[in-house]
Amino acid sequence: MTSTEPPARILTVCTGNICRSPAVERLLAARLAGTDVQVSSAGTRAVVGHAVSAPMVPLVAAAGAETDGFAARQLTADLIREADLVIALTRTHRSEIVELVPGAVRRTFTLLELARLVAHVDPQALHDAGDTPGARVRALPALAAGVRHVAGSGPTDVADPIGGSDAVYRASYDELAPAVETLASALLH
Repeated sequence: MTSTEPPARILTVCTGNICRSPAVERLLAARLAGTDVQVSSAGTRAVVGHAVSAPMVPLVAAAGAETDGFAARQLTADLIREADLVIALTRTHRSEIVELVPGAVRRTFTLLELARLVAHVDPQALHDAGDTPGARVRALPALAAGVRHVAGSGPTDVADPIGGSDAVYRASYDELAPAVETLASALLH
């Protein structure tokens, strides 16, 4: 892709940055590979330097995404400021993000909320916002906010699987993976 604009940046955020947010990061990055979008993640109380939690690795790998080379990092105000779109895994994470950078409120959503909103965004409006996924990332916060009144409410939090069984990890993954696919499909089409 040739563009004069720098890549759009998506930041995903959970607590430890070893289960949910790296899964979203790697799944979304795999779907958006070769585009003008960069996806990264961080944790509000990150287990800095740690790899993706072992039970999450095969789930992400089965979807065709890599977890190799991942190292958890702490959420900072700079990471939030640099992001065009911030995706929190729970309402609590969203609150912590906005507390760090109040100006990020309009471009910060929980993953499940964003997927619900994206399903109501007019695909043509999103496509008209730009001819690259990066341009669509930049336009998405305003378009998503514009459909809140029709999207209704629903689940907002992806359960934290840390310390749980493989089944708990699978349940958490099964909450986040369809939302990632909804978002990626909207940005690519």
